[in-house]
Amino acid sequence: MKVTIVGAGNVGATAADVIASKAIASNIVLLDIKEGFAEGKALDLMQTSSTKGFDSQIIGTTGDYSLTKDSDVVVITSGIPRKPGMTREELIGINANIVKDVTSNILKYSSNPIIVMVSNPMDTMTYLALKSTGLDSKRVIGMGGALDSSRFKTYISLSSKKLQKDIDAMVIGGHGDTTMIPLHRFAKCNNEPLSKISSPEEIENIVKSTMVGGATLTKLLGTSAWYAPGSSIAYLVDCILNDKRKTIPCSILLNGEYNQNDLCIGVPCIIGKNGVEEIIELDLNNDEMNKFNQSADAVRSMNSTLSDHT
Repeated sequence: MKVTIVGAGNVGATAADVIASKAIASNIVLLDIKEGFAEGKALDLMQTSSTKGFDSQIIGTTGDYSLTKDSDVVVITSGIPRKPGMTREELIGINANIVKDVTSNILKYSSNPIIVMVSNPMDTMTYLALKSTGLDSKRVIGMGGALDSSRFKTYISLSSKKLQKDIDAMVIGGHGDTTMIPLHRFAKCNNEPLSKISSPEEIENIVKSTMVGGATLTKLLGTSAWYAPGSSIAYLVDCILNDKRKTIPCSILLNGEYNQNDLCIGVPCIIGKNGVEEIIELDLNNDEMNKFNQSADAVRSMNSTLSDHT
C-alpha cells in the first residue's frame, strides 16, 4: 500500500512517522515545494527504522509528482496559515490555488486515489478538491472531525479522570472554533453517559475547551499543533488501507443527509477501503440540529468565496 503526503511540515512529517511506525503503509512519499525539505525529513525518518523496527520505505521529493504514482491514499496538508491583516477571502484564494494545483498533479499519476484533506479551511478545501477532481464523493474526505473528537475525548478524560480508551465521544459540524459541535449528549465513558459522570458545569467547560482546542495549543506553542493532527491523519489512513470500518466524524459531501445538500461538513461516517462506506445519520435533538444548521450556513458562506476556483 502506498501513501503520499503533500506537505512535509510538522503535521505531514508526524503523519508519516506514525504511518511508518505502525506499519500502516509499505511505501510513503513525502512531497514539498521547499528544496530538499521533504528529502531531509524522509531520510531522517528512515534512520529511525532500525530503532523503531519498521520496514516501510519513506522517500522525499521536491515537487516530483511522478514519484507519487499509483498512490492508494493522498494526504494534503499543504497551504498557508492566515497571517495578520489577511482576509478570509485572501487565505481561501491562496490555499485554493495550492489545493487545485496539488490535486491536478496527483491525478496525473494516480487515477483514483482516496484524498484526505487537512489544509485549512478544511471543509471548504475538501469541497474544492471534490469539485475540481471529479472523484467519487466517498473518496474525498476532510480529516477535521477525527482531530476535534480526539481533543474532545482528551478534555473529557482530564475532567472525569477516565481513561481515553474507555471514552466514546465525537464532534460534528464545521472544523472551526465557532462551527464545531461537541456532542456531549452522545458521549460515554465505559458505556455510561457523560451526563451521569460529570456535572452540567463540567460538561460546559469540556465543550468550551474542545472548541478552542486548536487555538489553545497555538497560543501555548506559538504555532499550530502537529502531534494530534498527524496521529489523526494516520488513524484515518489506517482505517482506509486496512478496511477497519470504524466510525469517524469526517467532512464529507452531503446530499440530503442531515437536510443538507452540496456541502462538505463533519458527520459520523464508517471509514473503510472505499473511503466513506456509509454516512451515519444521528437522531439529533432540536438544539443540536439548530447548531448543525448554523454550522452548515457558516461553511456554505465560506464556500461562496470559491466561485473563481471551482
